[in-house]
Amino acid sequence: MNRFRVTPSVIPNMFTAMNMFCGFLSIVNTSQGNFSYAAWLIIIASIFDALDGAMARLTKSSSELGVELDSLSDVVSFGAAPAFLIYSIYLFQYNIWGIIISSLLMLAGGFRLARFNVQLVGFDKSFFKGLPIPGSGIMISAFVLGFYSNGFPPQITPFIIPLVLILSYLMVSKIKYDTFPKFTFSEIKKKPFIIILFLLAVTLPFFVSIGQTIFFIFVFNIVFGIFRHIINYFTKKS
Repeated sequence: MNRFRVTPSVIPNMFTAMNMFCGFLSIVNTSQGNFSYAAWLIIIASIFDALDGAMARLTKSSSELGVELDSLSDVVSFGAAPAFLIYSIYLFQYNIWGIIISSLLMLAGGFRLARFNVQLVGFDKSFFKGLPIPGSGIMISAFVLGFYSNGFPPQITPFIIPLVLILSYLMVSKIKYDTFPKFTFSEIKKKPFIIILFLLAVTLPFFVSIGQTIFFIFVFNIVFGIFRHIINYFTKKS
């Protein structure tokens, strides 16, 4: 008789399941018009997404099953949920074009995750090729939290479609983005921009809202990756 055996991999997989559940709750809240709750649920999903990797390393239970489950969860929480959120808030007015443009967040994110899984060798990475899909989802959520209040201000609306298109492109691009740092002295010394991001995270809330703070920090990270990519390109070429 086979006994049910609980393995260490159950712990990180539970965090992954909570990630997916938060993504589903975000979609439900968006459909009910609770846009702020929906945006926060995507950010909460990103916390569970970070914790499942930490738990996998802590319990030494990284596995191919965990990687695949994580990718499926990410498509829901950071692909479908933010795409539906920005469509329901703004892009719905463009009819079929609004559907196509908003869906790019999910489609590009899905391709990006598939590429990552195919190229995955081992489970510890120092960088990602292309913007990670959680970064895209958090950007959309922070944008909503920071700038939406019964509608976007007129000076903000011209940036919405370009934001969606840029995030979609960056996910399938070959621009390198660093993995979430391990806060050790050697890691901080290797990646000094971590200190800059930390200082921004501490100081920006005094000047703007939490949503805008998260948004501008991720803008800085994205611009930094693009700038580094351009510098490396011309350095190699010369």
